[in-house]
Amino acid sequence: MSTSEGFPASFYGEPGVLGMLSNGISAFLVLLQNFNTAHTGVAPVGVENILAGVHLILIGGLCQLVAGLLSFRKYDHLSGTAFIGYAALWGSYGATRIFYGACNETHQMMSNDFNSTSNTPFRATSVILMFLDESAIAGLVPYILLSFLLAFCSATVNYIMPFVFGAITLTLVFEAAGLVAGPWALVVSGILETCILLFAIYGSAALLTKGLTQRLVLKGFGTPLFNVLLLGTTTSTHTQSIGQEKKKNTKYAEPMALGFFCDTVASFIFAFYSFGYMKSFGLGATWVSIITVALLLSSYYSYLRQDCYHTTKFGLHAAYWLIKAWEEFVVSVLKEKSEREAMVGNWFFVIAALVLCLGSLTTDVFELIHNVLFVLLTVSTIPQIPVQGYYYFFGAALSLFVVVSLYGTFARLINTIAEKALIPVGSQPASTDTLKNALTCKTRHGEKEELAQTDQASDALFYLSNGLAALSALHTASSSTNPAFLHLTLPWVLISGAVLQAYVSRLQEASGGRFGSVIPSVYTAVWATWAWFRFAVAMLALLSVICIYGALASLMNSIFSQRLLPMGPCVLREVVKEESVTELPCPAVDSHLTSSLQTIAACLEEGGVCGIPTDTVYALAASCKNPQAIEKIYNIKDRPAEKPVCICISNVEQLVAAKPPFSPLLWEFMRNVYPGGISCIISKGDWLLRLGVGPAYDRVGTSDSIMIRVPDHTVTSHLCDITGPLAITSANPSGEADSTHHDMVISRLGHKIQGVLCDGHSNEVVASTVVNCLRINEGTITIVREGCVPAAKVQQIFDRVKSSMV
Repeated sequence: MSTSEGFPASFYGEPGVLGMLSNGISAFLVLLQNFNTAHTGVAPVGVENILAGVHLILIGGLCQLVAGLLSFRKYDHLSGTAFIGYAALWGSYGATRIFYGACNETHQMMSNDFNSTSNTPFRATSVILMFLDESAIAGLVPYILLSFLLAFCSATVNYIMPFVFGAITLTLVFEAAGLVAGPWALVVSGILETCILLFAIYGSAALLTKGLTQRLVLKGFGTPLFNVLLLGTTTSTHTQSIGQEKKKNTKYAEPMALGFFCDTVASFIFAFYSFGYMKSFGLGATWVSIITVALLLSSYYSYLRQDCYHTTKFGLHAAYWLIKAWEEFVVSVLKEKSEREAMVGNWFFVIAALVLCLGSLTTDVFELIHNVLFVLLTVSTIPQIPVQGYYYFFGAALSLFVVVSLYGTFARLINTIAEKALIPVGSQPASTDTLKNALTCKTRHGEKEELAQTDQASDALFYLSNGLAALSALHTASSSTNPAFLHLTLPWVLISGAVLQAYVSRLQEASGGRFGSVIPSVYTAVWATWAWFRFAVAMLALLSVICIYGALASLMNSIFSQRLLPMGPCVLREVVKEESVTELPCPAVDSHLTSSLQTIAACLEEGGVCGIPTDTVYALAASCKNPQAIEKIYNIKDRPAEKPVCICISNVEQLVAAKPPFSPLLWEFMRNVYPGGISCIISKGDWLLRLGVGPAYDRVGTSDSIMIRVPDHTVTSHLCDITGPLAITSANPSGEADSTHHDMVISRLGHKIQGVLCDGHSNEVVASTVVNCLRINEGTITIVREGCVPAAKVQQIFDRVKSSMV
């Protein structure tokens, strides 16, 4: 039996197929235009450019964006970063083509208008086309540098992607040269784009056959050009006791490289403009806006990894680049650079950057340096700097930020690929204990107060967005009534208060966070209509100060998972205590009590679905004696029907008693991984009836295979002893983050289930690692999903067991 028949094909999806085909087709669209221009000597007409731009956005942008998002969910650091980065590139290049098309159309109309009495409009469109060339070059250059880095890093993974990314690098070089050097550069670019297409087709075919057959039929993937370990030796770092290492064990790839990638592009475009190489920022604002979307995605995946620091950092950077982009656009359109307004919101960014510096003391030296440069960047835009020196200071700070961000992209990519600190980033700047003691707020009993059981990864962003919007609106209310100034203020309030706040609302809603989705949504509506409300000046100033403290407290409390800085008591604390039992949507019982176990067991016996703790994250459980209850799980989670649920037992001896026809190698492997955070996929058989799965035989697993879990968790083990085998799956709405505390289960699914066994924080932040053992007798296992146990460790255990059997 093949692997693909033993488990749903969705687990073996290869988003690289979509990503590389998107690159190939996008390159093909551009090469057609380049060859036509070189052959005829005439640039594409307006409509043709517009259509090409739309196709680039749809194929190279949106399709590749989907590939990048799926790659992040497959724990693929390199592909996730590359595909989302290139999605921004093709999307920006498509927008550039649309700009060219619109201006060409206007230019052609002006040149054909023989009745025109003035050639001023004609000259104006010529100037606009020249500005577009400058902006396009400014956008292409950072992508050239980053594409080279991606090509180099991909050589440590396989030998197909380096050729694809390398061809993209050279193509961008000649595309930029074609804007100033003439048709010959477009011909060279077209040849290179042909190479991109050919490499992408082969790479897609190789990945597609790998996904279908679960083996490497075509060469290229799985064999790197050189070993990543040749780049250096592992650097030693201080032990981090705040759970940073634990957060690496996740089903989502690390998004830090993508965040630095986006910072590099945005800061380079601004530096190009600040030093006077761009006369207009219209197209530049478009490029920055598109890369900002990618930066928000890096914040989002940091949030899914429960990494509050990077969630806040990348979210704040996204707000900064987006606000500054549209501020410069308004300045370039409505005002001269020498007449720019001093925006008080810049001071808020300085303070927020200092908050990030404090948060980075728990990471590494490189993060601290990067944040210090971001402080310098924000200081360079404060109102007190004379206009004459503003752009030079800003440009110099941006140049330093570009260099460090470029290094950060390279270091984070290589280190995440190798899962070792090969490229030096420094150790933790300050002792964790020292920071905690400096920030700790003691309770009345002298003990450190634990955080409330809610996901707080997005709380700091909530405060920052409101604080920035309040201070910007305060500036408007107390300053000029000039229409040009009001246009300049719009990006500050609307982007921070509406755009970023809407993003925070989504994060809060997804996790059942402290504020929920209602409060951020209300603030979104309020700031979106701030011009009509005209708040009182004093209230806005007070709100801004409160939000700075709230951001600092939320960030530090979330990093250390303790109430270090006070946020104040719950306003309705006493009411909640009195009515908590009646207000809960389902029964919630304490896992430390035997009576609680009996209550949940009785509920399961009666056909109920309950949330239970495991050694990884919380799970939904149903008794295998009640097949209808297993069907309920799919409705409760909105889980796709093709994804089977696994069964959970208390110990391996239960399997021994069922007498399954396992090979000695499989028995020995299972004894080495059970109990623990590993799930094994094995063949179904009559032995499941003897195990006690009888009534649910057709409701669990697939037609041929079943996944077995033996959690290393006393409570779950005792529960299985009482109820027999349980059908389980993670206790979260399908597609959302796992539940790591019983409060999350109650808030998200409590109204749909019949009970929750409360055990506090989960031991892990992600689910188990799934191992396909269907071909173990052939000496092969396959990692279907990397969870809390790293794939390398699973393979190490298997190799040790296999060698001992020999």
